[in-house]
Amino acid sequence: MAVANHNNGLFIGKVGNTVSYMLNGQYVMRTIGKYKGKRSIKQLANMMSMKVTTSFLSSVQSFIDVGFGLEAMGTNKNAFNLATSAVKKNAVKGEYPNLSIDYSKVLLSRGTVPAPEGVSISKTDQGVLIKWEEAPPGPLRRGQDGVMVLVYFPEQNFSLATFHAGKRKDGSCCFEVPKSYLHKHMEVYISFRQSDGKAVSDSVYAGNLNAEHETVKDIENNKRYTETKQRFDVIDAILKKKLILSGAGMIIYDKQYRHLIKEYEVLREKLKNMPGKSRS
Repeated sequence: MAVANHNNGLFIGKVGNTVSYMLNGQYVMRTIGKYKGKRSIKQLANMMSMKVTTSFLSSVQSFIDVGFGLEAMGTNKNAFNLATSAVKKNAVKGEYPNLSIDYSKVLLSRGTVPAPEGVSISKTDQGVLIKWEEAPPGPLRRGQDGVMVLVYFPEQNFSLATFHAGKRKDGSCCFEVPKSYLHKHMEVYISFRQSDGKAVSDSVYAGNLNAEHETVKDIENNKRYTETKQRFDVIDAILKKKLILSGAGMIIYDKQYRHLIKEYEVLREKLKNMPGKSRS
């Protein structure tokens, strides 16, 4: 049922499959409803791309609210819409159904302030040390621009952010990370914000840390592989011993022997495609 907005006579609410509402001072109407036809591969890929994008952006919501909030003002879009468009268009990699985020191409803020240059990162005992080049002396130095930093943890789909990490003129800042996260995979971003908060820079991808370390899934896969390989080696040793005995006419081709042969073949094929390390 639609509800009249008595201030300007516009209808706010739902009528059939049409929804009307105000967004940033703009009147918006859109249709809703479920698609009942069979979706094409292109449609499925687009849906998955959107799902991957929104899942990532949901974990960095506070940062993009600032990073795209100014651009969204006075339009019929919000910060999340703008960030979604930027990331989905430029930072989703792979082919359906194997789609994922290319963190190096993610944009978390967009604006007119000169972006950080010469950015580098390194890990400390307390967290992440981020460095950037200071602008040369002059009227455009902008030394008072504030520093915004975001650290994203892909395995947890979780982020930590600060909007007051220092000033552009500092040339560096240290972002503190909880000890329990120091050895997790981290993706790091930095942006500058005008001292009065009325403008921001494009975000810059600073790099990643611990990207090559073992994930929880890696550890589980390695454990399963090791256990399977150990069992395979035991059976292999038993069968080799029986082979030697058969040369002396002492082997008995009984039910137990046939079972070992079958298990040997199953494990051999399983190990060929099984994820994990410690392969020999």
